[in-house]
Amino acid sequence: MSGFDTTWLDLREPADHAARDADLLETARKFLHAGGPSPLAVDLGSGTGSTLRAFGPDGQTRWRLVDYDPRLLEAAVSRLEGFPQVERMEADLAHLDPAVVADARLVTASALFDLASQELVERVADLLAERKIGLYAALNYDGVNRWEPLADGDDEMLAAFNAHQATDKGLGTALGPQAAEALRAAFERRGYEVRVAPSPWRLDDGQRALETALRDGFVAAVRETGRVEARRIDAWQAARSTQLVRSHVGHWDVLALPKA
Repeated sequence: MSGFDTTWLDLREPADHAARDADLLETARKFLHAGGPSPLAVDLGSGTGSTLRAFGPDGQTRWRLVDYDPRLLEAAVSRLEGFPQVERMEADLAHLDPAVVADARLVTASALFDLASQELVERVADLLAERKIGLYAALNYDGVNRWEPLADGDDEMLAAFNAHQATDKGLGTALGPQAAEALRAAFERRGYEVRVAPSPWRLDDGQRALETALRDGFVAAVRETGRVEARRIDAWQAARSTQLVRSHVGHWDVLALPKA
């Protein structure tokens, strides 16, 4: 799985933090700390450590950042002031080694499982269930993109984008908008108590840089599918580039905890 650009990750972090369901995040914290002193949390696809910053430093939790991209792991160092116990691990999640989750109380991930395959979800669920490890997986894209005001071509563009989301991103055929449901079902089959909650981005003109980057990436993905004529893509992009747009991008947070 290829790494993401730090500029994109930094742009999206405030929106991610605002979107996370506060109740599920707090419940995940409580579960983590109920495991005794110095619990270990393992963050899969950690990037620059946004999930850690969402949890906040507490002086007790040990974190293991796991990512395929060594550049992102290195970039995390300067972004994790206040987190004294952070281990970095370079690993290919497509071939998940049990050592990645060794000794963990909680595994976390943000905006990861919509890029993952059903096989990877089952692999993670097996590894965690065998060890009674909890899972907090936030910001799983659900296929919803709404823009205001509406524009000609919105539905056609979104259908093509969602088709692209279900292609291989380096972790097998991606679940895309089906990720949250796949996680829920996989962990419930293994006897976990699973809660889900919406965590949508709600963007307005005050987040123009993020909106622009999001739209550019959206258009690039649509072009790759070949499902929409180039002239129609160009017209849609031109129209959206000149508007003050409010947008809603749907996500779901998933918390799966082993039953006592």
